[in-house]
Amino acid sequence: MKILVAGGEGQVGVELVQEARKRGYEVWGPGSAGLDISNKISIESSLRNFQPDVFINAAAYTDVDRAEEEKDKAFTVNGIAVGYLAEACKEMDVPFFHISTDYVFDGVKASPYSEHDVESPTCVYGASKLEGERLLRSVWHKHIILRVSWVFGLRGNNFFKTMLRIANERDEISVVDDQFGAPTASVDIARKLLDMAEVRVRGDDATWGTYHLESNPGVTWYGFASEIFRKAVESGVLTSPPELKAVSSDEYKSRVKRPKNSKLVSTLSEPVDWRESLDACFLALKH
Repeated sequence: MKILVAGGEGQVGVELVQEARKRGYEVWGPGSAGLDISNKISIESSLRNFQPDVFINAAAYTDVDRAEEEKDKAFTVNGIAVGYLAEACKEMDVPFFHISTDYVFDGVKASPYSEHDVESPTCVYGASKLEGERLLRSVWHKHIILRVSWVFGLRGNNFFKTMLRIANERDEISVVDDQFGAPTASVDIARKLLDMAEVRVRGDDATWGTYHLESNPGVTWYGFASEIFRKAVESGVLTSPPELKAVSSDEYKSRVKRPKNSKLVSTLSEPVDWRESLDACFLALKH
């Protein structure tokens, strides 16, 4: 199987490339310099030259706060570009696998969000990702949209790495304790996407559409931080953790109204346990 990964140098993209190679696949994962997803010519030439069996889009504008000021850029990368990619994949009959987000929901629901819930984003980032979903659905039926939440891992900018960095800089850290969701490891996202691609390329499953990657257990950001520091001390990465202070969303200054509940549940695919992947991150840090 030949796999083209847009955003192959990003947090999830790197994991996709590495996992695909482990499985024995031919994979190409260019960064934006090698494949500019907002440029039709770049997209078409990349697909024509590589001739992939599967296309995975791991490229995105992910700065939630800055998106409020850079609305046009966010909608270009997360929305319009996805339409361009869908058109090119349709022309070459290439299945399209796309990563989306929990931010397409408003967070007011009391229970976890399933694939059947109505989207209602409250910020530019969420709205731009939803626009990408809409364009993909309208253009090319051979697609999988995989929504994920609270992505973490050893690469890129994420909460896990931020907590470990500032643990060496501060004695006390304030973390929001009234936003509920679930961390999702970038490696788990990569594995899930490749699993889904494999069965569809083989023809074992022809079900296309929108899926959630359910990660358990649900937790607040404060709870996630607590677990990070507990395991950091347990693994010897930290000698002693900073003091954690639980604060409300109102106390934490942000330009964006983040969902109070962004826990995802899936009626269509098997869940993952983020604690196992967190253990693997600390194991990798020790070696």
